[in-house]
Amino acid sequence: MRSNEAKPWLASYPSGVPEEIDPGRYRSLTELLEEAFRKYSRSCAAVCMDSELSFGQLDELSSALGAWLQSRGLVRGARVALMLPNVLQYPVAIAAVLRAGFAVVNVNPLYTARELEHQLKDSGAEAIVVLENFANTLAEVVERTAVKHVVLASMGDLLGFWKGQLVNVAVRHVKKMVPEFSFHLDGGRTVTRFNMAVAEGTRLNLRRVDIGPDDIAFLQYTGGTTGVSKGATLLHRNVVANVLQSEAWFQPKLDTLQGSRQLTIVCALPLYHIFALTACFMLGARLGMKNLLIPNPRDIPGFVKTLASHRVSMFPAVNTLFNALANDPDFARLDFSDLVISNGGGMAVQRATADKWRKVTGCPVVEGYGLSETSPVVTINRFDADDFTGSIGLPVPSTLVSIRDDSGAEVELGQPGEICIKGPQVMAGYWNRPDETAQVMTSDGYFRSGDVGVMAPDGSIRIVDRKKDMILVSGFNVYPNEIEQVVSLHPGVLECAAIGVPDEKSGEAVKLFVVRRDASLSESDVMGYCKENFTAYKRPRHIEFRDELPKSNVGKILRRELRA
Repeated sequence: MRSNEAKPWLASYPSGVPEEIDPGRYRSLTELLEEAFRKYSRSCAAVCMDSELSFGQLDELSSALGAWLQSRGLVRGARVALMLPNVLQYPVAIAAVLRAGFAVVNVNPLYTARELEHQLKDSGAEAIVVLENFANTLAEVVERTAVKHVVLASMGDLLGFWKGQLVNVAVRHVKKMVPEFSFHLDGGRTVTRFNMAVAEGTRLNLRRVDIGPDDIAFLQYTGGTTGVSKGATLLHRNVVANVLQSEAWFQPKLDTLQGSRQLTIVCALPLYHIFALTACFMLGARLGMKNLLIPNPRDIPGFVKTLASHRVSMFPAVNTLFNALANDPDFARLDFSDLVISNGGGMAVQRATADKWRKVTGCPVVEGYGLSETSPVVTINRFDADDFTGSIGLPVPSTLVSIRDDSGAEVELGQPGEICIKGPQVMAGYWNRPDETAQVMTSDGYFRSGDVGVMAPDGSIRIVDRKKDMILVSGFNVYPNEIEQVVSLHPGVLECAAIGVPDEKSGEAVKLFVVRRDASLSESDVMGYCKENFTAYKRPRHIEFRDELPKSNVGKILRRELRA
């Protein structure tokens, strides 16, 4: 019997987890968020650097910012880019854009000018909210994009503003203060301070938009199965479904925490990453949880100091972060009595890391699997497993996983094949790229992940290989095509090839093979060029010069031989 028809994983489901969820429970993420604003209005929605934001304040501030965005003349469905680290302005901005009837384009704030320009042009974003620390990068490219409205946020906005002090002052003196906080650039572009946009918005009314399940919520950029960065079009129904799927899986475990005290989720993963966006912000809102926003998780001493002030219930992270914390002596002295869920994703969790984390915290790391194209959660392990399994777990409710061969036929259980996914969380397609969408969708509606896996008789899945050449660095996708296309433009490079190699800290790292055009080209020359053109996780960690690269009879560079 075909495994997707039999759904063997259902017999392995934990007690209390349903086979299906109702993806139509909410018409949109806006409806889900506004319910949370009402239901938990007095509870803390997010905390960052000792400043708190209640659900009620998130409601008021996002309504004001949404009204201000509407006043800019943006039409329904317009794309608004958010280029922020994990600060309190981020949840305000996400809620504002969605409530105003627009689509969020999440941008890595550490992108280079080249990477940012591509994403803004490709998405057609007409407005952007950016932390002023990264405004110089935007300034380099904004004139070549469709962006007309820049909202400039500052870390200093966090102090006092959220208590309503600045808003109250600004509303009384809004006309007098506008020149100080808003100005015009060439090409009809405006730059407005975040606080001022919110202050002006309090004098406006947020127009109610009938947002439905098939409206676009996010353009989540990814390399997909090729190296061209493109937007996975996530509809409101896709993300709503994944929030409810995650809740269905997590809730029985969260119910083991007795009492009515609010639960806390650590949001150390960046909110521009789909894992944190769904598993922290959206799921946190649905369950009325406090999101502990960590702007810089690499500052382990500062991170641990922050954790010491909170009783954490849920801790999503990638392997590198679990490992760094588990090996920190100060972290080991914290109180983990409320920690019941440590969910790993984004990259493979290593057994040594999982064992160390469990020894320190008493809470096992439960690994899951997902992609930007699936909003992201596809599979999760059981929370009551006695030992670290190394598998990616079982398909979550309302999800079908089919393991298929190159012809598209489903293989027998226990045999390797491509992991193909069908469910309400699967994207509508790649933004403005129907040909690329067609390449990853099967005729019967499955998304082809590009990962090779094996399904066991109990329905659990183990990844054994990748069909694509993607490199996974600390949970972020790096595509060799992008690296090679950019590096090959260097005048001293004749040709090049990029592969992933094992790395103790990041799981994998980029290794670049280069054939020189200019004999004087040095490793430092290439490293410097890559620093200018790639955000940190994409930069090659290793460079090897060669006289020639292995090629097929038609001249295609054989990355598999370089890996061997």
